[in-house]
Amino acid sequence: MATTTKKPTAKKTASRKTAPKALDAITMLRDDHKKVSALFDEYDKSRSATKKQNIVSTICLELSVHATLEEEIFYPAVRAALKDRELVPEAIVEHATLKEFIAKVDGKLPDGDMFDAQIQVMGEYVKHHVKEEQNEMFPKARDSKLDMAELGQRMMERKQQVLAEPQQIPKKPAAVSELPSEVPA
Repeated sequence: MATTTKKPTAKKTASRKTAPKALDAITMLRDDHKKVSALFDEYDKSRSATKKQNIVSTICLELSVHATLEEEIFYPAVRAALKDRELVPEAIVEHATLKEFIAKVDGKLPDGDMFDAQIQVMGEYVKHHVKEEQNEMFPKARDSKLDMAELGQRMMERKQQVLAEPQQIPKKPAAVSELPSEVPA
């Protein structure tokens, strides 16, 4: 009886690094909203100043990256597709105010009730902004002819760039009076 030796089969190994699968733009933004909401909840439950500082740092980074993606990619596309003159400009003004909140708390040690109040108000402001986006802007954007998968891909690529070099994120917010009178399309 002849014995056969089993030849090792060549297994294909993933030698190239693949980017995470891109979500459509709105799904990606909604996921960001959920993540930040959970971080605000975690902050509320925390008692350790060090843990609170770490949570605030994460909140600030997440919000800054999210705003960058919206302002550079999502909002201009939505504005052009919807010929919008209200939702996008209002969202950009809200971002400017949010950046002021971020500048006040990022890198600071939580030092008591006033700091906690700033985070509370910031969380409420974010919740208001999210509600408007999800209830007004996103449905209109979804109903438009925008390719949400392509937008999501562009946003994912930009997110990876910004996370790799977070110094790209402007730290100083523009004053509302310094905002452009027209949103680029």
